Amino acid sequence: MFDFNKGEVILINKPLTWTSFQLVNKMKYLIKKSGVRSLGSGETPNSDPQTPKLKIGHAGTLDPLATGLLIVCTGKQTKNIEQYQAQEKEYTGTFFIGATTPCYDLEKEIDAHYPTEHITDELIYETTKQFIGTIEQTPPLFSAIKINGKRAYDIARAGETAEIKPKTITIKEFTITRIALPYVDFKVVCSKGTYIRSLARDFGLALNSGAHLTALCRTRIGDYKLTDALSIESFEESLKR
Repeated sequence: MFDFNKGEVILINKPLTWTSFQLVNKMKYLIKKSGVRSLGSGETPNSDPQTPKLKIGHAGTLDPLATGLLIVCTGKQTKNIEQYQAQEKEYTGTFFIGATTPCYDLEKEIDAHYPTEHITDELIYETTKQFIGTIEQTPPLFSAIKINGKRAYDIARAGETAEIKPKTITIKEFTITRIALPYVDFKVVCSKGTYIRSLARDFGLALNSGAHLTALCRTRIGDYKLTDALSIESFEESLKR
């Protein structure tokens, strides 16, 4: 029972390698293809070409190599996107300890290796404490942040450099869930604006080594949970029904 023009809040599990923009475009295409703009009890699919252009957007970008919860809003609900973006986030993922990449994840090849012989389980657990609370974090150059009107990732991909100012963020929880060096699994609960790729970089530095992100999944935004989210395939099936 959808009413996309009036406004829907749809929880979607973003697939690996998809950009958030691609996922929203796919959903927009599926809605348009189905002819369902407003469908309730006793109504018929609205495929009238004069129907106002459908508004659709997402709350909180996920990187292509991340999976998990994406909140997609349609119609009048798009006015509330900033409210959803501002809510607390929860992530699970994996760091690789002992090597770095220019973008702090697997999008680029490893550019440097670092010693790990000194790293113990105790040191890993103790180091997490440095990042709990309100801290300063510098976003990655490979990000959507604008610098003098340009996206940072466009500057980075052009082989140029730019200064990115640190931002104040809050990490409420940073828990290590598994250690199998060089891999370390974690769970993080944090505020809006937190870059887990930057956390990987900073965590490696704090260990007197290096690190990058190899897996990331967003499991919660505020009270919205990944366990309640649809796959894109399930969303398509729901439109057919």
